[in-house]
Amino acid sequence: MKNFFIIILIVLVAPVNKLVAQKKIENKKLEIEFVTNDKLLWQYKIKPNGANLPILPPSFEVDGKKVICNLKDVSLTSKPTVLRNGVTEYVYQGKIVSQPDLKLSVYFHISPDNAIVRYKYILQGNNKNKLTKSNGTDNIIYSATSFSPFSNVKELQVSNYDERIHSYRFKEQIIEDRFIDNNYSAMGPIVVAVNTDNSFLLAYEHGSHYGKEFLHFNFSNDRSVIISAVKGNYNNNRSIEKGSEYETVWFEIGGIKGNEDALSAEYRNFVLKYLSQNLESREPYIYYNTWGRQERSKEKGKTYLHTMNLTQTLEEIEKAKAMGVDVFVLDAGWFTKTGDWEINTSKNFFPDTLSQVKALLKKYNMKLGLWFNPTLAGVTSRMATKHATNRTSLDGNLQKPYPSWETEASYTMCLARSFYIDFSNELIRLIKEHDVCYFKWDGMWQGDCDAAGHFHGTTENTMQDRRDHDAYLQPIYMAKIVEKVSTLFPKSIFDFDITEQGKSMGLSFLASGKYFAINNGPYFRTYDLGKMPDSIGSNIFTHPGPARGWITRSILNYDRWIPSILFLTHYQPDEPRSSQMLNVASLILGQNGIWGEILKTSPEGTKLFGDVLDKYKQVKYDINVAPPTSYGTPGDLVEIHEKINPINGKGALVIFGINRREVTYITKEKVNPKLWNTEGVSISLDEKGRAVIKATFSETGAKIIYFGVE
Repeated sequence: MKNFFIIILIVLVAPVNKLVAQKKIENKKLEIEFVTNDKLLWQYKIKPNGANLPILPPSFEVDGKKVICNLKDVSLTSKPTVLRNGVTEYVYQGKIVSQPDLKLSVYFHISPDNAIVRYKYILQGNNKNKLTKSNGTDNIIYSATSFSPFSNVKELQVSNYDERIHSYRFKEQIIEDRFIDNNYSAMGPIVVAVNTDNSFLLAYEHGSHYGKEFLHFNFSNDRSVIISAVKGNYNNNRSIEKGSEYETVWFEIGGIKGNEDALSAEYRNFVLKYLSQNLESREPYIYYNTWGRQERSKEKGKTYLHTMNLTQTLEEIEKAKAMGVDVFVLDAGWFTKTGDWEINTSKNFFPDTLSQVKALLKKYNMKLGLWFNPTLAGVTSRMATKHATNRTSLDGNLQKPYPSWETEASYTMCLARSFYIDFSNELIRLIKEHDVCYFKWDGMWQGDCDAAGHFHGTTENTMQDRRDHDAYLQPIYMAKIVEKVSTLFPKSIFDFDITEQGKSMGLSFLASGKYFAINNGPYFRTYDLGKMPDSIGSNIFTHPGPARGWITRSILNYDRWIPSILFLTHYQPDEPRSSQMLNVASLILGQNGIWGEILKTSPEGTKLFGDVLDKYKQVKYDINVAPPTSYGTPGDLVEIHEKINPINGKGALVIFGINRREVTYITKEKVNPKLWNTEGVSISLDEKGRAVIKATFSETGAKIIYFGVE
């Protein structure tokens, strides 16, 4: 490993003019070059006249030997392809110099106007070549460079689970020299390097909760950094012949002349516009989900499915439309059994097979969403019978069926098997038959199968290796399902519930869809409060008032790097009006969800949501693209969120405050002078066009100011 780092330093000090380009691809902000230097594979350059970041070739252990993938005869394999999101895909291939029977393909995704590039590798050999693990562990270095020109290095953690909020929280962690000096490793999945002139970013697209990494960054005291495999990336003696090539996850690289704020804005824009081809998941729709009232039904001594019926659903669609909802989601229980995913047509559910629901949604130009657990199949379902060999196994034992939300007991099935294809086909059928647009995925745990004979290993591999590889493959097969469906139906939206630990949380699923980030917050037992009172369900923060917002808004700190629209969180419309203001003001910051007993919302409360969200929809795209500016944190006496598009001054400002409090705030951005605001707010413009806002709180609540609305 030490020699590997020495190579990096030799390359970095070599004169740039010796790195003669073989191939070059570029956009307005960057340039990618393949190079003839035998130590490098390619380099990234900031335009114009910016810094270079040389990238060393990946290395794999093949047939017991380390193979460094220096290439010769590199060429495009086909004409570049423009994808649905406007990104151009370039595919190069070359022979590996030290072992010409091996080929490496290099994929690049480059947007028209963004500095972030996605790349991945595919390794192909002959029918005798195998990926091996001579020392019993994964032996792949995916990417390597050096941060020696950069004084400040930071790890961005996206999958830190926080029990206090019962969800994940974004964390920025400075990697000090004392760690780098001692060969520190970081999970990431993003690292940032900054100096006085330039800022760079490296990332990988996978998913797991923090501390259970499958890839990570290794730093050396010479400030070299590599992205390497940790565990589960492949099985020992894995074939790499044609038809079973080894495909890496996607990686990301980007640089910009400027500071970290400029880089975060660039990356945020990349995630919003260019990371995923499924741009419908980035649309700022308002979502309603039935689970909030289903939980309340259970708390009152009834069943979760007591309210899952045609009459209440039609009434809720009418109410949801009046409140400004765009997507109406039936959560768990709309089906007869998992796996087959047929609508429950019994008289207490949907005897008309959702025909009236679909007609009413179409009338109001609303979309239909449904809940799924992709890994479940009811015991008597056709899917369970067809895929009997695809059931999950742990510690060598087939998993027993378990109850599934008051429907038939279900087996857990392994996605890393042909089961995933038939599940994809079920989703396609539901789109064709019932115009389903939104798919909420829930209850998927990572590393739940160690069976031999699935795609994650054979009897030649240990049980632990099979389980690790199953966990590694889960986000990959989730993406395969989304790709299969969205290729046929590009307007489909996929949403993955990450409200418990053990989920595949990371950048991978954001290339497919979005996250369902917070349910009803932490469980009562989490806070060591003793016996749970009869008047409360399993979650604590379900009552009107400010406390729930302290929990739900805590994940808005993702928004600096990853747009908040990708972290759906549901707010409640319960009276009193002060609580309704807290909830509607919170949701317009990008979390965009409503649930609860909306039929109990008064006409005045319904109108409040409808009016606020009607104005929101005039500037929703501006709020979506606006980098966040915030003052204070949830629970502070004053908490302010500015979401104003710097290009046109349109957007919103939200102030949370307490009773008998006066707040003065001046916006960072110039604002569009067409204003709308809630009561208790006065606004003037300074000489630079910024808004000077004075807000007075007669009770604890929230103030909303829109800029650029009619």
